[in-house]
Amino acid sequence: MEEIIKMKQSAQEIINNPFLNKGTAFTQAERDNLGLAGLVPSYIQTIDEQAQQAYAQYQSKTSMLEQRIFLMSIFNENRVLFYHLFGQHIAEFMPVVYDPTIADTIENYSELFVQSQNAAFLSIDEPDKVESILKNAAGDRKIRLIVVTDGEGILGIGDWGVQGVDISVGKLMVYTAAAGIDPSEVLPVSLDVGTNRQSLLDNPLYLGNRHERVRGQRYEEFVDQFVRSAEKLFPNVYLHFEDFGRSTAAKILKKYQQDNVVFNDDIQGTGIIVLASVLGALNISKQKITDQVYLCFGAGSAGAGITSRVMAEMMQAGLSEEEARSHFYMVDKQGLLFDDMTDLTPEQKPFARKRSEFANANELTNLEAVVKAIHPTILVGTSTQPGTFTEEIVKEMAAHTERPIILPLSNPTKLAEAKAADLIKWTDGRALVATGIPTDPVEYNGVTYEIGQANNALVYPGLGLGVIASTAKVLNDQTISKAAHSLGGIVDPDQHGAAILPPVSKLDAFSQTVAQAVAQDVLDQNLNREPIADAKFAVANEKWVPEYSNLD
Repeated sequence: MEEIIKMKQSAQEIINNPFLNKGTAFTQAERDNLGLAGLVPSYIQTIDEQAQQAYAQYQSKTSMLEQRIFLMSIFNENRVLFYHLFGQHIAEFMPVVYDPTIADTIENYSELFVQSQNAAFLSIDEPDKVESILKNAAGDRKIRLIVVTDGEGILGIGDWGVQGVDISVGKLMVYTAAAGIDPSEVLPVSLDVGTNRQSLLDNPLYLGNRHERVRGQRYEEFVDQFVRSAEKLFPNVYLHFEDFGRSTAAKILKKYQQDNVVFNDDIQGTGIIVLASVLGALNISKQKITDQVYLCFGAGSAGAGITSRVMAEMMQAGLSEEEARSHFYMVDKQGLLFDDMTDLTPEQKPFARKRSEFANANELTNLEAVVKAIHPTILVGTSTQPGTFTEEIVKEMAAHTERPIILPLSNPTKLAEAKAADLIKWTDGRALVATGIPTDPVEYNGVTYEIGQANNALVYPGLGLGVIASTAKVLNDQTISKAAHSLGGIVDPDQHGAAILPPVSKLDAFSQTVAQAVAQDVLDQNLNREPIADAKFAVANEKWVPEYSNLD
């Protein structure tokens, strides 16, 4: 934050700048030299004293939503204190700061609005202002990471228009808390292209454009204007696309990934975490990935992206593309996807099967029928259809594989395909489970089963840090695979009941592991823009520590 600190600012500007404000922690010299004397109480607190005081206030809140609102007030006032506190309670705060509580704040964003959290709001109705707005939002800060959303595919709750900006803010919080990316170098961005949620259009408090979503060429030109402006203003910026709709997410990624440092968390991030889950489970079961039969329930951009990632891993393990593809099945609202269906998306088509493969093809219109027909060893849920991994389905799957890998990933909690406790019970403790939501350990027949959370936060912060630290020109499939392997290799395969993913409580530690693997792979491929001799040192050198800097 050196560039910010050197700016000439008044005492009031310093106190109201969340990147500079220390509250009661300003030293006596700073109070005297910066004109802050008398503007804060006399006693000078340490950051640990501030954190202890703030945590006591946090504990007095009676709901997770109230806790999040309280933490956001600290975030808006004092970034260093916020991240210092977050780092002390990372596992406890994750479900409050991010998923699942963030769904409540997104749904009520306009009603709860107090401060913009330094986000940039870009309107499709004013495309000529994109560059100037980005410049205004950044100020004199050097922006190296942007998380951008158009709010169409938020979490599992759909189109929330401009209110989806909270997802960009939340993602960036996790980037800093987990991987130590400097919060002064990040920017949340909202692409406000309208909304098709009628309740928002009818809401007099709604803060976004009050018209239906713009589609087609005008939308694509607007996205392109954003990308070109961001690249111009912030050279080598890492662009993280988040929660775009099914019809646009993959198309945008494909357009920009060859020439820009871009990442789509729903497609690539979810793919990495699921692959890491599978690799962790196979470390425990001692099975080969090339022997697995993979079934994904929910064939949107996330489901298709995950399936593509796991299939690429099978090919890296030695299978041809045709051989690998034969291991994959996808079920959506139509049932099992067949290649003669006229409504398949481009991302679904590679995994559609031929009806001639099945004697009862016309009966494969639901998940249970498909499970009985193909006997999957891996079952992944991205459907947002709660309770759809039923006891009958799970027992049918478990009857044909010794260690079924079952990943109900939909979130928030109300949309999960199954509960971990049920999956353990229905399989007599044989299932290898990770969920998309935080889950308490499961006690069954005297064994404690740790349940990993297949949360993208386990991987995207370290991935981003590694990309930034290595000055990568692009982010390709090989680097993404390295990230998954670095995470999947952390599990303890010999501990009975061990989780297939590392715990969120150690998020900061293994984010460094992921970052180092990513940075090293970038160097190995000669994809770095700047000369770097040591990947591990480059990653460590990038890590921002939430401690106060000297301002006087």
